[in-house]
Amino acid sequence: MSKFTRFFATRWGIVSVGAFIGVFASLLQRWGNPANMGICVACFDRDIAGALGLHRVAVVQYMRPEIIGFVLGSLIAAYLFKEFRPRTESAPIVRFILGAFAMIGALVFLGCPWRAMLRFAGGDGNAIFGLLGLIGGIWVGTLFLKGGYNLGRSQATHTSVGWLLPLTMLGSLVLMLIFPQVEGQDKNGVLLYSIKGPGSMHAPLAISLIVGIVIGFLAQRRMEPKGC
Repeated sequence: MSKFTRFFATRWGIVSVGAFIGVFASLLQRWGNPANMGICVACFDRDIAGALGLHRVAVVQYMRPEIIGFVLGSLIAAYLFKEFRPRTESAPIVRFILGAFAMIGALVFLGCPWRAMLRFAGGDGNAIFGLLGLIGGIWVGTLFLKGGYNLGRSQATHTSVGWLLPLTMLGSLVLMLIFPQVEGQDKNGVLLYSIKGPGSMHAPLAISLIVGIVIGFLAQRRMEPKGC
């Protein structure tokens, strides 16, 4: 594997990816995303759920292209560097419950770890409490790991399983193109759109999608390569 492809797994590679996310998160705010939410994975997932009608909070309903880009960008990188190896995890119910509580915690704070750092960088003192909560939670998690807690090993699975999420994201993008937002309307076809509040604030679709794809690509490369 070339030095270029290994770079993103180094310390400076990780710093570079983080810097890219920080810069473009700020630019996405300037281009239309909510002022205190350039990029937030938890909040964007919530908005997508609203766009699909999975909740009815009218102010947070929008099919966020950044999330679609994250998935597609990482898929492109995985295939390009021959690292697409779908795997299934053990204890799916436990992982689902832990993930649900992680999402609940993020939405109570109004931000994932990315947004917590962005809020802190923007001078929002509330981010300090969110970061302290993350530190405390991670510390408790390490105690469990040291005590022998283990959800078990992952196992290789069919390629089709690995394509389920990318195809879902592609389908979501197609829905956005077929049923674009119409000014002043809160619904177009099967998609719901906020006409006020955070869900109504968003950068242009093409820009959000491109930034998301690049971040997804770089984030996939940031992981330590295996079997190279």
